[in-house]
Amino acid sequence: MAVGAANAAGPPVPGRAAIWMLSIDTTLLAAWLALVVVGLVMVTSAASMLSGGVDHYLLRHGIYAVGALVLGGAILLLPLRLWELAHRLVLVLAVALCCLVFVPGLAEEINGSRRWISLGPIGLQPGEFAKLGIAIYLAGYLAREGGRLNEGWLGLVKPLFWTAMLAGLIFLQPDYGTVVIIVAVAGGVLFLAGARLSTFFLGAVAVLSLIAAAALVEPYRIARLTSFTDPWAVATDDGYQLSQALIAFGRGGLTGQGLGDGVQKLLYLPEAHNDFIFAVIAEELGLVGGLLVLALLGFVTLRIFRIARDAAVRERPFAAYIAYAAALFIGLQTVVNVGVNTGMLPTKGLTLPFVSYGGNSLLVSSALVAFALRVRMELEAPHRERVSAASVRA
Repeated sequence: MAVGAANAAGPPVPGRAAIWMLSIDTTLLAAWLALVVVGLVMVTSAASMLSGGVDHYLLRHGIYAVGALVLGGAILLLPLRLWELAHRLVLVLAVALCCLVFVPGLAEEINGSRRWISLGPIGLQPGEFAKLGIAIYLAGYLAREGGRLNEGWLGLVKPLFWTAMLAGLIFLQPDYGTVVIIVAVAGGVLFLAGARLSTFFLGAVAVLSLIAAAALVEPYRIARLTSFTDPWAVATDDGYQLSQALIAFGRGGLTGQGLGDGVQKLLYLPEAHNDFIFAVIAEELGLVGGLLVLALLGFVTLRIFRIARDAAVRERPFAAYIAYAAALFIGLQTVVNVGVNTGMLPTKGLTLPFVSYGGNSLLVSSALVAFALRVRMELEAPHRERVSAASVRA
């Protein structure tokens, strides 16, 4: 009798916490974790000849990878409404962090740039966290005032002002690559939010003009912009990094030299574990390995775009815009990094998301994915709860 009653009752209904955990986009989560693992493996390989040894870089990158998982988990637990309410505060904190690099004694100067705040054994890069700040601010502003974009410049004054403020502070550090990415993503989000094409075009022309003017001020910037067109002509000067990267691609061929067997990382290719890690991947894993990594990054980008579109369709503006910003940051930074490695774009100091060595980049990129995962959860979980409640009543 008891057995029959149990069968009639059916399987146990999952609790609310279980329903929310089941609402996670497991394919996006798996792709993210796979990229983090690829990063750990390739950083270990690329750093084999650097001072400090492999163990040093593996340990540090591993610690940041764990930190990225913890940060991602924390974001998954917090409702998006909390971030929406705090979007102005997040922006203020991002601006404050970018100002701190100019405080004597706090900033650490590396290769002529003041991009780091020294916190003992930890180095904080405000430019990276500015990406999170502008993404959350734009999502909050557009969720509140998005309808004003149809009014022309009036609705764009605030977001453009704060984007210019952050970009200007990062430009002074200087970190030109991050400036380009932040401005491009902000423009992309505003365009997706409905900014008039004519207004958007004029703004883009103005920004590009400022960037061109900044490049013309310093001769070395012009040299960088022109050297990528023919790196072999200046292979021992401004074209050195790119020429060594192209040698790595040539050596890699279709299937590569084998993991750990690359030569260019042996102090020939500067920043092999960081900005030019894709060249190391191409040399050791070949065209096949490089395309697989790009496929993972492309999948993550497109998956987040799909989540953003679903949020927009369900009229969840903050969720939609934070996901759009996340997809644009990851996608555009991937395009720029690979473009630099292959000689399609001028050399810029931008990491390959999730893969390059750099704790700040890994933390921020992972946080962006976590926001997209949270958006997916908030879209899916209520539906699952309703289905579960209906099955209980039935």
